[in-house]
Amino acid sequence: MAYRRLGVKSAHRKSMLRNATTSLFKAGKIETTEARAKELVSVAEKMITLGKKGDLAARRAALAYITEEDTVTKLFTEIAPKYADRNGGYTRIIRLGQRRGDAATMVLVELV
Repeated sequence: MAYRRLGVKSAHRKSMLRNATTSLFKAGKIETTEARAKELVSVAEKMITLGKKGDLAARRAALAYITEEDTVTKLFTEIAPKYADRNGGYTRIIRLGQRRGDAATMVLVELV
């Protein structure tokens, strides 16, 4: 399965997903477009799985992707333990309607 290019160059796309993932874990929910949200969910699920492992290698892998150290600490101490008995499906996408400017489908991505 191919990933979505989201209309930006690869470095911009990687940076955008890193920032969105960090914001999602910091705030618990974010509002974005549907295409970006679908890519974000796959990255966020992998980060939560790293948090559930909880070892040093997993923490370093998360720190290599998430931009803020305190957000990684929150992921490993607060977020991941909530999902200890859950096998995937840590996020939810709720459709909000269309954006006024370009009619892009907007969604709310939140942690379950």
